This record gives sequence, structure tokens and C-alpha cells, in this order.
Amino acid sequence: MADFTKKAIKESLRKLLEERPLSRITVKDIAATCGINRNTFYYHYQDIPMLLMEIIREDADEIIGRYSDIGSIEESVDAVTARALEQRTVVMHIYHSINRDIYEHYIWELARYTIGKYFDGLLEGRKVSETDREMLIRSAISECFGMVTDWLEHDMDEEVMVSYKRYIKLKGEFMEEILLRLEKEPVPAEK
Repeated sequence: MADFTKKAIKESLRKLLEERPLSRITVKDIAATCGINRNTFYYHYQDIPMLLMEIIREDADEIIGRYSDIGSIEESVDAVTARALEQRTVVMHIYHSINRDIYEHYIWELARYTIGKYFDGLLEGRKVSETDREMLIRSAISECFGMVTDWLEHDMDEEVMVSYKRYIKLKGEFMEEILLRLEKEPVPAEK
């Protein structure tokens, strides 16, 4: 019964987010939408941000399960943006709320997962130090996160993502050269 109630609460919040911004949704609204009382809501969740965190975490887990193999940075960006496009209004209402940090953390975690998968495959068998591997991953995560958040700032404008995909393609053409240089020029020993 508890799982059914929690699912109903989550679906209620999603439904309400299709209709209005997060700042205009109350626990009373959620409870009324799913036919429970406020005490039942508070039995399952401390507050709306905690509910939102659980919904976003479940979405992240679903995306991670869907993308077990990433072959390019572009695929990584696509993985991070695909779910957002599926529920555009909900995402924009969350992103433009005071709880934006919850959604940004979600983007960061997805970028870390997908970029990590990409570099796991790309660096397999390469003589690249762990320090350089981490540098590449951190840089790519930061770029992916920045691209996605800029795209959200522009209300998921398709032209913004088209320009980023062009940049990703151009940069990707230099990745082999970067890897060759990293193999030839190992990290200097720290003093």
C-alpha cells in the first residue's frame, strides 16, 4: 500500500508541474490531486523538495539503466537531455524554481555517469595515467553540464543545442590527438 501511495503522490506532483510552476504547488494541492490527506503526504515525505529529490533520483536511475554504453560525448549530452525533452514543461517548472539546485545536481550526476562510461570505452587499452583520465573526465563533465544548463536557460531552444553539437563534433575530431599526446607526455612527478 505504501508503494502505491508514494507512486500516487509522485504522479500528482508531476501532473501539477504540467499545469503550473513548482512555487505555486502546495502539499495540500498534491494531497487533493491524489486523494489523500496532508498527514499521509507527511508520513511519506518531509516536504516537497524531498519528494522532488526522489522523483529526480528515480529518473536518473532510469536513464542510467537505459544508457549502459556511451560511444561519444554527443551521445552523453543526448542521454542527459532526452528525459528533459520528454517532460519539457515539468523540467522547466523545476529548473526555474528555488529548487533548481536539485535538478542541477541531477544533471551533474547524469553527466558524470555518461561521460565516465564514454571515457571507460575510449581509454580502454590506452596508456593514459589515472591523473590524466580524471582530468579528461572532469573537463568533459563540466562542459556537458554547462551546455545542458545553458540550453535550459534558453528554454530548451533547439538552435542552442544544434550549436553545441557542432562544437562537440569539432572537438571530438581532436580527441585522438589529445590521447596520443597524453600517452607521449605522461604527468610530471609532483615535487
